Amino acid sequence: MMGHGSMRASANGKGNIKNLIKALAPYKINILISLLFIAFSTVLSVYAPQVFSKFTDEIAVPANAVIDLQKVAKLSVILIVFYGSNAVCNYAANFIMVTVTQKYARGIRSNISRKINAVPLGYFDSHQYGDTLSIITNDVDTITQSVDQAVSMFFSSAFMLTGVLIAMFVTAWQMALTVLLIVPLMLILIMIITKIALPQFQKNQQYLAELNGTVEENYTGHSVIQAFNAGERTTAHFEKQNSRLRASVFKAQAVAGLMMPAMTFISYFAYAAVCVVGGLLMNGGAGVTFGTISAFLLYINLFQSPMSQMAQAMNSLQMAAAAAGRIYGFTEQEELSDETGKQRKLLSDDGKGEIRGEVEFKNVRFGYTPDKIIISDFSAKILPGMKVAIVGPTGAGKTTLVNLLMRFYELDGGDITIDGVSIKDMPRSEIHDIFGMVLQDTWMFEGTIKENILFSKTDVSKERLDGILKEAGISHYINTLPNGLDYYMENESNISGGQKQLITIARAMAENSPLLILDEATSNVDTRTEEIIQTAMDRLTQGRTSFVIAHRLSTIKNADLILVMRDGNIIEQGNHEELIKLNGFYAGLYNSQFAGE
Repeated sequence: MMGHGSMRASANGKGNIKNLIKALAPYKINILISLLFIAFSTVLSVYAPQVFSKFTDEIAVPANAVIDLQKVAKLSVILIVFYGSNAVCNYAANFIMVTVTQKYARGIRSNISRKINAVPLGYFDSHQYGDTLSIITNDVDTITQSVDQAVSMFFSSAFMLTGVLIAMFVTAWQMALTVLLIVPLMLILIMIITKIALPQFQKNQQYLAELNGTVEENYTGHSVIQAFNAGERTTAHFEKQNSRLRASVFKAQAVAGLMMPAMTFISYFAYAAVCVVGGLLMNGGAGVTFGTISAFLLYINLFQSPMSQMAQAMNSLQMAAAAAGRIYGFTEQEELSDETGKQRKLLSDDGKGEIRGEVEFKNVRFGYTPDKIIISDFSAKILPGMKVAIVGPTGAGKTTLVNLLMRFYELDGGDITIDGVSIKDMPRSEIHDIFGMVLQDTWMFEGTIKENILFSKTDVSKERLDGILKEAGISHYINTLPNGLDYYMENESNISGGQKQLITIARAMAENSPLLILDEATSNVDTRTEEIIQTAMDRLTQGRTSFVIAHRLSTIKNADLILVMRDGNIIEQGNHEELIKLNGFYAGLYNSQFAGE
């Protein structure tokens, strides 16, 4: 069900890291200031062992000698100031980086939100909603946390390594060379662990997205799952995915977790080697003191620590690369064609205009995939003000026809015109302003009843709104609610499906568009409510060109034109009486529905 091909294809570590660096470019001044704090902190950390060396030499005097307490106190204060300033600089650097990464995360979320409205509807036909949700939540959080840690760690470690190496060679080049012998071993270890861990981190993000998709499906379909006693089966499927994610995370963390203990183990060899070489140099009269060896032991710790931190930074970058692969896999999806150069043809910028409502389909051809054409050659002319019903069996192309009319999908061939103007020459925003829609699947958002009805409209008077409620047959129901129109819906569970359908119909009435599309608009209401809605729809469609998709043929008996579709083609057309007399496919559908009557 899920279309992860593009996501996996984008999971290229190097390419994604480059994209991350490019995306951080707008924050380069902030990052530079953070790096300056890190650099100053590094200087303090590197110079501190030199002070500690002098401190050690001052207190490591022969038994009969006098310790210069004044000098020891002075060196102690200097060390306290150094390490205190180091802590302040580190905090400042981290604070700036947190600010940068949070702004960066906000920018990513904004881009994803914009992208959601820019990708074709077909994208969501091939991807679970939970997958997209996982990108904007888990993947963005992962990349934010990883970048926050990785950038600070990487530059801090790089500065520290450079400073420590210089300090060690200045202090005692013989012991510095001894320490450097462990570097190749550390680098090889980092490369091996990174190569093993990266694929696992990529799998983690993929498995997490699939798990989120399953959770989203199970939650939205909970009532169906309970009704069909499918709880055990769905739970077993969830547990299978959950166990797979646990195993993948365990493998990734187990491999990555080897880094620190292995690096620490190797550093112990450096401690031993430095002590041996330092002892030999002291006995050889090379000017090496006990304080020098003490300083070197501190340098080894400072040297080993950035190596370990770089390993951690690599782990963070691996996680960031895996998350970035999925994020950029989505943000690089093909978007709807650019329409910045298109001007409104029928409506002005404020949505006003005289539209007659003549719609013509000219040899329309379309398929969701090139090898599966649904509509092969569809032609029809709809005169202004006509109520057109589209009927036919499931898969005949009814909803597809409406999706093409709204330009949710682009035609593979032919054309559709409104008042003689091709929809290809009109911006989508104008087409969507022209049509009002009532869909079979009701959609309510958290807010008041009034906000749900008016939705994007702000110029509806109270008198007009009261009239809409009466026309939609929902006035009495709203008056029974606490606070009436101001009743706040935190969830939809306490509103029946029929009432939600009435609210969406009232929403379409408030939109007051010149053309209407009704896709199974009365499918979720009882017979009595259906009669109320039918009467309201007759008033609503008066003088407007309207398209009604219906399986319940009783709702379209008064249609001016009925288009009977089968396998993407119109096989019959006419009004109800004409088609019944024809005694063809439509008559068979109608008689099968009302045989009991």
